[in-house]
Amino acid sequence: MSKKLMLILNPAAGNGNGVFSIGPAMEVLYRGGYIPTVFYTTEAGEATRLVLKHAMEYDCVTCVGGDGTLSETVAGLAQLDSPPPLGYIPQGTANDVASSLNLPRNPVQAAKTIVNGKAVKQDVGKFNESDYFTYIAAFGAFTEVSYETPRENKQTLGHLAYVLQGMSQLPKLNSYPTVVEYDDGVISADLLFGSVSNTKSVGGIVKLKKSGIELNDGLFEVVLVRNPTNVIEMNKIASTILLQNFSGSQVMMVQSKHVKFTFDKPVKWTRDGEAGGAHQEVVLENMHSAISFLI
Repeated sequence: MSKKLMLILNPAAGNGNGVFSIGPAMEVLYRGGYIPTVFYTTEAGEATRLVLKHAMEYDCVTCVGGDGTLSETVAGLAQLDSPPPLGYIPQGTANDVASSLNLPRNPVQAAKTIVNGKAVKQDVGKFNESDYFTYIAAFGAFTEVSYETPRENKQTLGHLAYVLQGMSQLPKLNSYPTVVEYDDGVISADLLFGSVSNTKSVGGIVKLKKSGIELNDGLFEVVLVRNPTNVIEMNKIASTILLQNFSGSQVMMVQSKHVKFTFDKPVKWTRDGEAGGAHQEVVLENMHSAISFLI
């Protein structure tokens, strides 16, 4: 018996080849028993609206695009009762979620995963009252790189575009006096960077330790980087992150279901690589097993 599939396609993701590469993937989905209906996105937030309006009419929702499009799709599914499972055909630049879930980047192979895979529960992050994130919410050093890097540079240069844009920010790094409240305590510090994540890969470059990090354990990984006072401390921070050592005095990681950040003035955040607005207070909640990924 054929199953109905809602396919959300962002034609501008990655190098812009999503429309051209999806044909063979569609054939795999059709031969695998799915009847796809394609919904194109043309503006920010549209994927969420489409999911909220149509997803419950389908047996499966599949997203074709980058982390931003996926994040919007997940935001819609997280607001539904008993949402259909989610398939993902990565077409973006970083594709952090695909890396965490070991999903293939090739559209045909990704389509085969949707047809033959199994539904696995995954946590979703809630950001304040009405926003969501799939894998990371962050503030501070270099977090603006992902959404300030021009799209044409992302498409042409890939990760190098992020590195070049990050280098341009070095002279203007700021620190933020912050109070962090989490399940097991309170941390007050002058932070260079802070993130709340549910992922094993950040930016496709930094890999978090796989041991102790699960995508469906009801817990966030909260990484905090204190503001260095000299070049030696800055170098120590860099080497600490590369070595995945998050238990030092400059770089620390805790796990928590709930997290609250309070600043002395509004601070810019990113959610899944997109602009998340400026906030003086941010409350994050782990929505345990909110969605199911086909992997």
